[in-house]
Parts: sequence; C-alpha cells; structure tokens
Amino acid sequence: MTLTSGRVLVLAVVLAVLLFAGTVWFWPRLAGRSVRVVLARIGLLLLTQVTIFASLGLAANRSFGFYASWADLFGQEREPGVVVDHDRGGAPLEVTGTRTVNVPGGARPSQGGQIQRVRIEGRRSGLAAPAYVYVPPEYFRPGGKQRTFRAAMVLTGYPGTARALFKGLQYPQTAHSLVRKGRMQPMLLVMMRPTVAPPRDTECVDVPGGPRSETFLSSDVPEAVAGHYRVGTGRGQWGVIGNSTGGYCALKFALHHPARFGAGAGLSAEYRAPSDPTTGDLFHGDRRLEQRADLLWFLDHEPPPPVSLLVASSRHGEGNYRATQRFIGKVRAPARVSSITLGSGGHNFNTWRREIPAALEWLSGRLR
Repeated sequence: MTLTSGRVLVLAVVLAVLLFAGTVWFWPRLAGRSVRVVLARIGLLLLTQVTIFASLGLAANRSFGFYASWADLFGQEREPGVVVDHDRGGAPLEVTGTRTVNVPGGARPSQGGQIQRVRIEGRRSGLAAPAYVYVPPEYFRPGGKQRTFRAAMVLTGYPGTARALFKGLQYPQTAHSLVRKGRMQPMLLVMMRPTVAPPRDTECVDVPGGPRSETFLSSDVPEAVAGHYRVGTGRGQWGVIGNSTGGYCALKFALHHPARFGAGAGLSAEYRAPSDPTTGDLFHGDRRLEQRADLLWFLDHEPPPPVSLLVASSRHGEGNYRATQRFIGKVRAPARVSSITLGSGGHNFNTWRREIPAALEWLSGRLR
C-alpha cells in the first residue's frame, strides 16, 4: 500500500464517503446535549474532514508527484547519499530494473521503447543518484544497433520525484508520439530530480565544501550514460530540459557548459538560486560563484555561448513572467532564445504538459 498506489486513494475515498454518509445518518440520534453525545458529533465531523482532506491530498500527490513514498512524505527519505569511496571499481551506471512504456505496443521494446531504472555514481563529484532512462524503440531495432542517438537530461522541480516525469508529465509517451508523427528525432531521455543530496535543495550548485551538484549533473551523468548507451558525446548532441528548479538548472547547464549541452529548455524557471531553509548557504561567501548562478547577471557579464535556449511562462498564473521577458531581452548572439508564452497557466503539471510537446520538438530540432 504505497503512497502513490491507487488502492490507497480508493480506500481513502471510500472511507470518506462512508463517514460522510454515516454522519448524515446518525446525526439525528446525536442531537442531545450530554458530553458524550457532543464528543461523538465532534469525532464524526473530525474523522469525516480528515478522510476528505486525505483523499484530496493523495489525489493531488498522484497527479503532481510531490512525494514518492511514505518515508519521503515524513522526511525519512535519505537515499541516495554522498559517495566517498572512489576505488570500488564498480560501473558508473548500473541498470537496476526495467518497465514498459504506456503506449500502443509498449510491451515490446522495439515498438514502445523501454524505461530503465539506473543508478549513477559520479567519479568527479562523489555523488550518486537514481534515474530513469527512456530508451526509444529505434534503439532496439536491428537498424539501430550501429546508430548513435541524441540524449536529453530531463529534470524535475524541488523536491520532485523522477517517477513523476513519466507518470505525471509523460515525457516518454510524448516523445514516442512525436517521433511517430515525424516531428522529433528518437532520443534517450535521462529522467531524474536535481535533488542529489536530499533533503537539501542544492539548486544545481557546486556548494563550497558541500555537494558538487553541478559537476554531478552536468559532467558525471552524461559521461556515465555515454559509457553505457550508444549516445553521442560531441557538441550539440546533448540537450537538457526541466520544470521549476529543474528549468533553472537546464538553462544554467546550457550557459555554463555549452561544449556539453547544445540546447536548454526551462519551463516555469527561476533565473537565480534562492536562499531559504531548504537551500542553506549555497555559496559560503564566494561572490563569483553566486554571480554566475544568477542567469540574468551571467547574460550581462559573460561572453554569450553558442547555445539555443527556450523559456516558457504564462502571462497570468506564473510569477516568473516579467523575469522571463528580461531574460529574453538579455540573450545575445551567438546564443539564440525562443519562448513559449501561454495566456494563463499556473505552476503545475497541467501547465507543463501543455508546454512539453512543443519543447521536446524544439529541443530535438536544436540537436545535431
């Protein structure tokens, strides 16, 4: 009975309905003024409200993927941690499981592709994290065995779960449909959350004396993936896309590491790292590091790299609309910028699902 299980949601809804009906049925019998009767009325009302709110919370969590498990919900999730032993000799990427893609013919990898659960260990950063790799069906076909594929890193927001990228946001299903329609080239999607040292939100920063999140995600992960899968490693063969915190990281990686990432797409992205109880002190007085983490500052003061950038926002419902317009105005050649602007849409999965098809098509077109 996991937190995201449909059985848990159904059980909560059934209990809520039964308690509501029971409250209506027994209310006339609890019309007295004795302490016992009053306490019974209060108990019924409280239980009914608790089950209703639990049902709504479970439904929202299944839709938006805030928490992956009961341990994650109660702050007990601590895996993955920091790896300090670099001499174990293990592979930097290990496949730990597979699952089918929810598309027509998905039971066969050569028709629907495959989602592989992997664990990645960073040789440079000393970090380790789980991820899911969507391998397109073309990869498994006879003609694809000598073919090199493009790849894109797909990042969640904070705290986020990697499962939400294929459960809620449906990246593999969308990519599969776009390829079949001829609007996108087949690509491997490396789906993960940027929270590589939970519960801390490191905002994809190499924290002085702390987790080297940017090194892990921008260098270790692509190198580990390229060492296991038939993906390109040259300029313009990797892209990165993300929402919220993941969108900020995606834009930052494209700007900071143009030799690795030819294109970066930020959906509902912020443009500088926040400072709050979830992040702690990210920069420890390193002014240069803090400035480079501010993407608006970067565009004003650093030479523009030859990369393609995509930003997505909405005029009503997103708090980053004005900052997005400033970001667009600061991009200079040889960098290029495109945008998706919705009339309205909040900071949620429904908005991002409206943007992902166009963003994936754009990303595919910017990779060689």
